[in-house]
Amino acid sequence: MSEAWLDEIKWTADGLVPAIAQDAASGEVLMFAWMNREALRLTAERGQAVYWSRSRGRLWPKGESSGHVQWVREIRVDCDKDVVLLKIEQIGGIACHTGRHSCFYNRLEDGRWVAVEPVLKDPAEIYK
Repeated sequence: MSEAWLDEIKWTADGLVPAIAQDAASGEVLMFAWMNREALRLTAERGQAVYWSRSRGRLWPKGESSGHVQWVREIRVDCDKDVVLLKIEQIGGIACHTGRHSCFYNRLEDGRWVAVEPVLKDPAEIYK
C-alpha cells in the first residue's frame, strides 16, 4: 500500500496529529491521544490502535499492558486533515487508565469538575 495518504496529514511541528477514539457502535468519544506517522501507519496496517506516547517517548499500542485493545473499524480525517478519528471496538469496555469506560468522565458542575462515570475496574488490578 502506498503511503502517500500519510503525506496529506497536517502534522504538528513536532510530527504529531491529534487522534480521537470513538466507539464505532455507540458513537461515544472514549479518548484522545497523539499519533506520529509511524503510529498512524501501523494502525492502518494492523487494524489495532497504536498511539505515540509523549510521556514515554515511544509508540504505544493501546492495551499493551492493560489488555484493553482498540480494534479499528474505520479511520477518518477531518476536512483540514489535521485531526484523525478512529472508530473503534473497545475490548474489555475500558478505554481509560483510571479503569473507566471513557477518559471523559469529568463533568463541569457549578464551577467544579465532578466524576460522573464509575470506575469499572481498579487500575491496580489492570496494571500489575
